[in-house]
Amino acid sequence: MAEKRDYYEVLGVSKSASDDEIKKAFRKLAKQYHPDLHPNDKQAEEKFKEVNEAYEVLSDKDKKAKYDQFGFAGVDPNYGAGQAGTGGFGGFSGFDDLGDIFESFFGGGFGGSRRAANPNAPKRGGDIRTNIILDFMEACKGKTVTVTVNRMEKCPDCNGTGAAAGSSPTICPDCHGTGQVTVTQRTPFGAMQSTQVCSKCQGKGKIVDKPCKSCGGNGRVRKAAKLNVNIPAGIDDGQVTRLSGAGDNGLNGGPSGDLIISVTVRPDPIFERDGYDVWTEVPITFAQAALGDEIVVPTIDGKVKYNIPAGTQSGTVFRLKGRGIKNLRRPDKGDHYVKVNVEIPKNLSKEQEKLLREFDKSVEQKNYITRQSFFEKLKEKFK
Repeated sequence: MAEKRDYYEVLGVSKSASDDEIKKAFRKLAKQYHPDLHPNDKQAEEKFKEVNEAYEVLSDKDKKAKYDQFGFAGVDPNYGAGQAGTGGFGGFSGFDDLGDIFESFFGGGFGGSRRAANPNAPKRGGDIRTNIILDFMEACKGKTVTVTVNRMEKCPDCNGTGAAAGSSPTICPDCHGTGQVTVTQRTPFGAMQSTQVCSKCQGKGKIVDKPCKSCGGNGRVRKAAKLNVNIPAGIDDGQVTRLSGAGDNGLNGGPSGDLIISVTVRPDPIFERDGYDVWTEVPITFAQAALGDEIVVPTIDGKVKYNIPAGTQSGTVFRLKGRGIKNLRRPDKGDHYVKVNVEIPKNLSKEQEKLLREFDKSVEQKNYITRQSFFEKLKEKFK
């Protein structure tokens, strides 16, 4: 198995990176390695999964804190075997660590046996991941999408027992269902008891004499499933949503894992998102800016009319309160900001040029407030 890379290294950010820097790095890499852009490219697919895994941890404050303190072991209980503690006897933190040392030699605890986990206890199924691409408006409004995932499901032929029809698993006679056996060994330190995996049942606690042909005795089979996922209104590019219980089926009656969906949002040619606010640039004519006018503004809820005042300058921003994107966690919406840009006409006819020059001559200096202020400052500077 390939060695995991440091999550900060995966995203190309430092440990002191802000949430925005982490999010920005994730978006860039997620788009770079997205499977839709690299069909049948296994390397890109693995990179994409690696980037998603790193972002899921570093974007969560609790997981990030555990990762910073304990590394992969802090966020993945199945990763490695942990690290030795400090203190005690030359770096061993008490008898638990001494027990680990003896266990490495003799396969068991020190002066006794540890309590074994019940192999037949319910176990939660694993989470599975997928990615979807939404248009800007779909992300704003929410959408029900259908995704196809491959997940482990209970074998329908044996109903999850792993045994062929007409038979059932039996309790292992050697370990009596515990999955482990205790062995006593004589050593220079005295009699040592060690707990070992039962060789007869391979630690399962049960024996399947006639395995189910469909699942090979595992009790689960991998199947493709089509699922309808409700994407909430207001979700942003790079965010994830979770469908509880839609992951791998659990073992021994345990709950199923979750389906984690990463969302990529296509940029829009008209709208730009800033949190839950929306920005739009609207071109207006010189006459509209000078005289004022009622203009039509596109919003995510449709077109609205807005009266711009006479003397509006190019670059002026107007706010449409509550016309933005719905907040994921609250019922309110963001705002819509409209930036108007005065477009200077091109390719004028002779008559139009004549009229414009006549108009320019008729305008006095006091009509140009900004220009008048500039020349007054210039005059004062070179007085």
